[in-house]
Amino acid sequence: MSIPTNAFSTSLRPGRTAVIAVYLALAAGLARTLASTTHQDLVPWYVGLHLVFLVLFTAVLWRPGLPTELLHLYFVVQSAIVLALLAPQPELDFVTALFALLCYQAALVLTGPVHWTWVGLLVLLTGGSLMFYLGPVRGLALGLLPAAVGIVLAAFVAVNAEIETARAQSEALLGEVQARQRQLQAYAGQVEELAALEERNRLARELHDSVSQTMFSIILNTRSTQILLERNPARVKPQLEQLQALTQQALAEMRP
Repeated sequence: MSIPTNAFSTSLRPGRTAVIAVYLALAAGLARTLASTTHQDLVPWYVGLHLVFLVLFTAVLWRPGLPTELLHLYFVVQSAIVLALLAPQPELDFVTALFALLCYQAALVLTGPVHWTWVGLLVLLTGGSLMFYLGPVRGLALGLLPAAVGIVLAAFVAVNAEIETARAQSEALLGEVQARQRQLQAYAGQVEELAALEERNRLARELHDSVSQTMFSIILNTRSTQILLERNPARVKPQLEQLQALTQQALAEMRP
């Protein structure tokens, strides 16, 4: 049974620098969370959820072509993990930076309006969760930065994808133009060969006509010489000289 191609998402591959930056951000977030928490009993909770987030993030990042339905479930689970990290100590607002990383990943693994839908939902979760726990004013103020970062990262991926698509199209067009140029060069070579062959045929026809005319003259002069030899031998010598000249002319025309 064949599966429709639209059931899968076409993933982009992140660059090496971007991957390093993402993992450094994850490590920095975990380190800051552990350093800022005032409840040591929550350390296993934070470490465990960060590790689950990291494992899922990595699995999706390096497994392109996952079904779109599975990706939707993935973002739901990851969003729940971020909210679970934020709930025990909402004052650790920097945890919402994980939503920005999810915005980046949504732009990588989802295409079309779907990825912008998820970016919008993640941005709303960023600001909405902080406003819920810390109040509208403070929550909005603290949520603006990670929300803006998420939008910028998603836009960066989208623009980069458009650039790569345009570059691929340009390379394909260049390859087509080069192929056409090679065809034209081949056609030009064939035309030159045909022109040279036509010229050789024309020269051969002219040579054939000229030699034929000369040979006809030789035949006539030979017949005249035979007649003169019978009737007037004294006039044979000039006729033989003319016959010799015609023969030499024919030989000269037939030489390359």
